[in-house]
Amino acid sequence: MRTRRHRPPAPLDVDRTLAPFVRGSGDPTSERGRDGWWFAWSTPEGSVTLHLVQDADEVLARAWGGGGEWMLERLPDLLGARDDPSGFTPHHDLVAREWPRQSGWRVPANALVSQMLVCSVIEQKVTGREAFSSLRQLVRRFGSPAPGPGEERGLVAPPSPAQWARIPSWAWVRAGVDGSRSRTVVAAMRVAGRLDECADLPLQEAQRRMRSLPGIGVWTAAEVAQRALGDADSPSFGDYHVAKDVTLALDGTIGDDARMAELLAPYEGQRYRAQRVVTAAARRPRRGPRRSLPTHLPTRW
Repeated sequence: MRTRRHRPPAPLDVDRTLAPFVRGSGDPTSERGRDGWWFAWSTPEGSVTLHLVQDADEVLARAWGGGGEWMLERLPDLLGARDDPSGFTPHHDLVAREWPRQSGWRVPANALVSQMLVCSVIEQKVTGREAFSSLRQLVRRFGSPAPGPGEERGLVAPPSPAQWARIPSWAWVRAGVDGSRSRTVVAAMRVAGRLDECADLPLQEAQRRMRSLPGIGVWTAAEVAQRALGDADSPSFGDYHVAKDVTLALDGTIGDDARMAELLAPYEGQRYRAQRVVTAAARRPRRGPRRSLPTHLPTRW
């Protein structure tokens, strides 16, 4: 076991910051318990069980497994050290009212670009419920027990990039992942090293590199940037719900990505932060049937 303490330079809302890593209920890679946050991840140095608990104005991190030292080195970034909200200025009444309540939230950067990419690709074109079910099945079948106490808690570390690339086609289908998405994952995992280098690149270059891969569009790259790169300016264009939620909350009518882009333009540099503040404050009722989206959606994923 390795440990590290981190004292954020400003008040930090640990729960809001780490919540985006949870992929639905029953996620075998994460757990929010009474004793803090638990994660099982696969790093370039091996799998890791990471335990985070807030202790007054510090965060105590403990890590087990081959990837423990690698993960602890990146603890400040995981807790939002790359994210600077100091220049964020509300331009809408809703944002002005909500921002003080969310000001402790930071955009995390766990640097696990290829791992976050797998999750986001599997979430393309289907409902969250279906995507999370697929992820659970694949991780439990092809992942490995989390190191240390993670195994006792039932956590499972996801497959490594090489292991993702070796999953047979029938197993993807059985887990509910169509050929288009599984081929995208397999192709991406063959260049996982280049993808993980994005964690140390300027954000614009990291986005360009991710989107140069077939099947990786603006939405998928943004989902990765919001978790692995600490990017506060990658709004979720192309999402089935987000544009409708944001435009209705700020404009009073349901609009599309183009209208959301207009509304978020004053927040240039922190557009994702504005999106998160808005959607946390006001979300449309979900009245539609719970079904898969059609497979002929625009190629912006």
